[in-house]
Amino acid sequence: MSDMKTAAPSREPYDVVVVGGGAAGLSAALVLGRARRRVAVVDAGAPRNAPAAHMHGFLSRDGMSPAALLEVGRAEVAGYGVDLVEGRVDHIEPGFLVRLAGGPALRARRVLVSTGLRDELPAIPGVRERWGRDVLHCPYCHGYEVRDEPIGILGTDPMAARHALLVRKWSADIVLFSHTLDLSDDERERLAAHGVRVADGVVKRLVVEDDRLRGVELAGGAVVPRVAVFVLPRMVPNDGLLTGLGCERDANGWVTTDDSGRTSVPGVWAVGNVADQRAQVITAAARGATAAIAADHDLLDEDLARDSGDRRAA
Repeated sequence: MSDMKTAAPSREPYDVVVVGGGAAGLSAALVLGRARRRVAVVDAGAPRNAPAAHMHGFLSRDGMSPAALLEVGRAEVAGYGVDLVEGRVDHIEPGFLVRLAGGPALRARRVLVSTGLRDELPAIPGVRERWGRDVLHCPYCHGYEVRDEPIGILGTDPMAARHALLVRKWSADIVLFSHTLDLSDDERERLAAHGVRVADGVVKRLVVEDDRLRGVELAGGAVVPRVAVFVLPRMVPNDGLLTGLGCERDANGWVTTDDSGRTSVPGVWAVGNVADQRAQVITAAARGATAAIAADHDLLDEDLARDSGDRRAA
């Protein structure tokens, strides 16, 4: 979590404990801190976009490194009295008791989970090593930086042909490596009509020289020069804390939320990539703010109901 001093967690119940200190979690903490709520952010310091040198599409922050964004964000929330706790949450007990691995347990009235997702990459030599550098996923995040360059699309997902057509806007030199895909005649015709070439055969490895991607080598030994390749990873939400609390999932296996990020379990919100695989950094930040406002109103309702009960009892 950078070299900023980690605050000692309070012994009193927090209004909200935020699990995950990425864009969504810090944005939520910022709103709640400004609302004068007692907040802690617990973060293990392993953001999904750490391999990327820059992030894009975030108004006023375009080109900033992900690490710099988080450093600024932590300083901002700390300025509003938010406790920053470095650590990993093992599990959350109903009530809520947020248990840290090898550390304290934090009591909270509400919990906001923003633990993101993990990208499961194909087992092609070079893919993981170059991930976030010249092996890319999102063209809206990185397409402009490789515009007009020779680009490859790895056929490791049924949606790879469509992805190739999407990336085609950024370059006229696109090659789809079919790899294990069985492309239909219609797909091949559509790709050809839009200037996308198909290289059949299993991909053996990515060729890297002088710390730069140089090409894609096929099983037969042929190397197709490329300076960047796009791949569709399998996205797996880090939602064990949510499912451990009994949060419902949809038919695709993702935790269900309403428009504010509220889950099926009262008092629990899920925001960012843990609940939405398509959320970019700016989207995650916005949803964190939305969830924070909803949680603040929920806390207010509880406070008002308690005050009303106390008056009737008196």
